[in-house]
Amino acid sequence: MLSMIIQSGGKSTRMGEDKALRDFNGRPLIKHIHEKFSPLGDEVWVITNNPEDYQFLGAPLHTDVIPNRGALGGLYTALKISSHPHVGLVACDMPFASPTLTLHLEGVLQETGADAVLPSTEGGPEPLHAVYRRQTCLPLVKEALERDQWRMVSWHDQGDVRILSPTETGQITSNEYTFWNLNTPEEFRKAAAIAKNLKDPSDHVHRKNQG
Repeated sequence: MLSMIIQSGGKSTRMGEDKALRDFNGRPLIKHIHEKFSPLGDEVWVITNNPEDYQFLGAPLHTDVIPNRGALGGLYTALKISSHPHVGLVACDMPFASPTLTLHLEGVLQETGADAVLPSTEGGPEPLHAVYRRQTCLPLVKEALERDQWRMVSWHDQGDVRILSPTETGQITSNEYTFWNLNTPEEFRKAAAIAKNLKDPSDHVHRKNQG
């Protein structure tokens, strides 16, 4: 069973405002992501340090368990609050993130028994669009934070982390914008224009019955 976590705990310093709440073709970006990924999860959480601003989602909200620890602190929170064995994580600022890819990653996690499965591009792994095994990853992430290591991959050498090659990742999601995270108003404008003309089949993916 899968807990789906949308990570919205960033400070959006380059945007100058909470980018998850910024308009994206007529609705807040976080609503776009939430609607896109909600069908995948047996539970769905949104991690935000400003929960009062997210009440409109009607979704379970949680603040960081350990404040001010960046994205790795967000992963720790995701693992800590999840009640299911598998945890899907997706960042709130990736409008073209792929539910199809998340389901594929969970399938690899099940088949291999790995602790985590990450996609990758030529630029490296994408830990903010990945699937994690709660039981094994939680103590590893906690230990990394206790060592004052904040990088998302700082604990990978302690676990069985499978990273899909860029080629394999591209076979699952052919959308070149899948991992594009928006940080500036100009990027928002460009992405919104692209989204209007891009038919994204992953918007309509529903979790397969695994029962």
